Amino acid sequence: MAQPQEYGVGPVAALRRIAFLLERGREDTYKVKAFRNAAAAILPLPEEEVRRRAAEGTLTQLPGVGASTAAVIAEAVSGAVPARLEAAEREYGGPLAAGGAGLRARLRGDLHSHSDWSDGGSPIEEMAFTAMELGHEYLVLTDHSPRLKVARGLSAERLAKQLGVVEAVNQHLDGGFTLLKGIEVDILDDGGLDQTPEMLARLDLRVASVHSKLAMEKSAMTRRMVTAISTTSMNVLGHCTGRLVTGNRGTRTGSTFDARAVFEACAQHGVAVEINSRPERRDPPTRLLELARDLGCLFSIDSDAHAPGQLDFLVLGCERAEAVGIEPDRIVNTWPRERLLAWANR
Repeated sequence: MAQPQEYGVGPVAALRRIAFLLERGREDTYKVKAFRNAAAAILPLPEEEVRRRAAEGTLTQLPGVGASTAAVIAEAVSGAVPARLEAAEREYGGPLAAGGAGLRARLRGDLHSHSDWSDGGSPIEEMAFTAMELGHEYLVLTDHSPRLKVARGLSAERLAKQLGVVEAVNQHLDGGFTLLKGIEVDILDDGGLDQTPEMLARLDLRVASVHSKLAMEKSAMTRRMVTAISTTSMNVLGHCTGRLVTGNRGTRTGSTFDARAVFEACAQHGVAVEINSRPERRDPPTRLLELARDLGCLFSIDSDAHAPGQLDFLVLGCERAEAVGIEPDRIVNTWPRERLLAWANR
């Protein structure tokens, strides 16, 4: 997303930038929504009305604008950099990683992201616009499948409706960026996928992940994963161990499975192993990442973003990929859109 000195400090831009930085810092969603709601409230208003309300002190009469966001708006319309924006830049605006910048510059998009249709915090349009601002050529929208009820997973009917929204978003873009139709589909206990074959066939790309029974016995988990990789239309194996190493959800030991068998299946069937860039995941662990590299796997470096600011997490995965020497051309989201889609739907 553009830095404040590049976009100026107009009130909408300032509010969106604060929200982006808070999301980048993994702050609670309720803190972020205040700034995004205020930006949405003043966006349709004439500039003169916003200035008048700022001068009169009536900004808080607008639905969605509170005292703290009104202060940001008033400072911005006066020509000052809002104090809240300066504070957010100091706290969250610095580099996320010491390395990875070279590979990050080669990524053309992100294959794993969530919107407020499942457990993400922002509308589809906001995710797409932020991806554009970050320089993406494409973003795959991958909300959850129906089995994951805690994340409001999409039934076939809801997914069909979402595909219509994606098409509508793309109709309003100039073609330099494309929002791609996708899913993060659960790998079921028997290795099947948690969505109808008809709906999966309508998608541009399919990330498949294990979200349940993570403590399954090793041989059963191996069979579950290998079956999915070798017999379904999945393209990317998401966060393969399911581990959590930090964060407000606590820590969680990853699943145990025969990693050689799983990654050999990925290499044989052209399924990419995801390098999940979320700081609390760092999945796969380094030893498994090196094994997948040595076995000839393809990779996808993904943000697994649940908010627009988290789309910036990609550099964390790039840092890990560079550290273990993965060649850029083995990373599918360095590929142009046409090559990516040809691979995903071969």
